[in-house]
Amino acid sequence: MTESLRERLDRAGITLAEGEAAPAIEPPWFVRALQAFSGWLAALFLLGFIGMGMVFILESSIAAAALGLVLIAGAYALLRGNGGDFVEHLGLAASLCGQLLVAWALAHALVNQTAGLWWALLLLQVILALVMPSLTHRALSALAASLALYMALSESLSAAPIAGGLMLLVAVALWLNEFRWPARMRQCQALGHGLLLGLLAIQVMEYSGQSLLMELHRDGLVLAWLAPWMGDALATLGLLLLLRHIFQREAHAMAPRVRMAAYGAAVVVMLLSLQAHGLSQAVVVITLGFAIAHRLIIALGVLLLLLATANYYYWLEVTLLTKSATLLALGVLLLALRWGLQRWGRRGDGEVVR
Repeated sequence: MTESLRERLDRAGITLAEGEAAPAIEPPWFVRALQAFSGWLAALFLLGFIGMGMVFILESSIAAAALGLVLIAGAYALLRGNGGDFVEHLGLAASLCGQLLVAWALAHALVNQTAGLWWALLLLQVILALVMPSLTHRALSALAASLALYMALSESLSAAPIAGGLMLLVAVALWLNEFRWPARMRQCQALGHGLLLGLLAIQVMEYSGQSLLMELHRDGLVLAWLAPWMGDALATLGLLLLLRHIFQREAHAMAPRVRMAAYGAAVVVMLLSLQAHGLSQAVVVITLGFAIAHRLIIALGVLLLLLATANYYYWLEVTLLTKSATLLALGVLLLALRWGLQRWGRRGDGEVVR
């Protein structure tokens, strides 16, 4: 017997509203903002009251960890109840306070093991990103996990730049498979947003004056020397996976010359990234945004591209002539790729490839 469409949607976890049911009315944005502010304000007063009466807890690592886990469990219960914006942000604030207490306890327990502390915090954030029922909490946990991975790789392997490539590769895999699990589509999107924001935070940390790259290069470690190129290699792998997905989706309308031009452009971008680190990651994010028609991701990719270009332009270890030649090659490549897609991206019947 053929399975009906309603049965297939129910099995995938998608519920359909009845025809006679009234549509849900979304509150205006300013009402939701006021509810969120009220939740944070109530959480701050509550946590301040608890903190004033339980200052002695900070003196004991076990007590701080226990109270932190209790707050995280309470936040999970609040977020699972789906009580609106007020309850969601109240639970989010309680969860963040609990995470700070757990981090405080771990810092005291691992006082001489900084790398172990960051790996433990990474594990905590990964668990929270996977199990917390709030989409906002999942995104923030994914962002915190990205930063924890960056610090863990920096402290243990002196390979902090690899974190950006890893986060980008996971984000590309999530966004390309968001429709494979319809029941968990919004969770995948929340994790994808968090990972891309984490990538942006990592790039800002690397490009700022407090970057760890200078310390890594002074160590003289082989892995520290190769780390920036390994991060760009992971980003190039993500670009190749993205191009493969696009070609499979548009196989009926994609000319072979367009595929060869795209792969050639990916190779050139990889070669340019060997000189201007971070450039390939920005290109991957922009391509991902266009592939899934997501304006926010496109804007994030443009911001990453501006950061990478500005960082390379003000890099004092390379002459201005070399930097100008690299940026000129990048601009010529992009213009040539656009011209080639417009000229050769036509099929024999005159149809223009999208």
